[in-house]
Amino acid sequence: MADDDILLGVSDQIGTVTFNRPERRNAISFEMWHHLRRLIVDLSANDEVRVIVFRGAGDEAFSAGADISEFETHRQNSAQATLYNAAFDAAMDAAEAAGKPTIVMIKGACVGGGCEFSTACDLRIAADNARFGVPIARLGLPIAYREMRRMIRTIGRAKTMELLYTADLVPAEEAHRIGLVNHVVALDEVESFTREMALKIAALAPVVHRVHQQVAATVLEDPSLAGLTAADQALAVSPYDTEDFQEGWRAFLEKREPEFQGR
Repeated sequence: MADDDILLGVSDQIGTVTFNRPERRNAISFEMWHHLRRLIVDLSANDEVRVIVFRGAGDEAFSAGADISEFETHRQNSAQATLYNAAFDAAMDAAEAAGKPTIVMIKGACVGGGCEFSTACDLRIAADNARFGVPIARLGLPIAYREMRRMIRTIGRAKTMELLYTADLVPAEEAHRIGLVNHVVALDEVESFTREMALKIAALAPVVHRVHQQVAATVLEDPSLAGLTAADQALAVSPYDTEDFQEGWRAFLEKREPEFQGR
């Protein structure tokens, strides 16, 4: 992997991860999946980062997905595919468990593994030139269990199966209609829109964001909540014991903006 295939920047409590292979529509290599997981783990542990934004370099693609030129060396048979899927799943699992809000800013193609990775994140903001799909039936390969689960959770079984069966790509407005993206914004405004949202989120209580992410994961795994443990119950009230809670309600009464410290 070239050292600059993934770029990392941190500014104003926002960590930005950029897939930087515009000449290949930001296709993600096997080594990039490994590196992406490490970056997410590091950002999760970085107290200076409160929001993580993922994007692609240029205006033509967030990511066209896996680098097909590597199939001969990394996905030629089931044994290789098992190793590849482990790296792919690890990166997506890390994003899903980041403990911090994650936003995907999407310009152009968000296809295959790029689209699947986006469903592991919390929010997706699309430029009006974005298009989405998982056209891997054209390549003769399937998505696996974790990927299927995330797609179905995000857009439902019927729409997931339609995208997989037809290998169609859908435009940004259709992706918004089916719930795949949160917002569609003009191409020349999507960066400022994403930054403003990230700054808004970063200004709020980090402890509460982390708890909400964990509670949401539990609700998706156990919608009936029949399996809630004592630890799960304690998690839901844990922010009340933080300095941020004291700061939040006092700031409200004092009619000022709170200054959350994440503790």
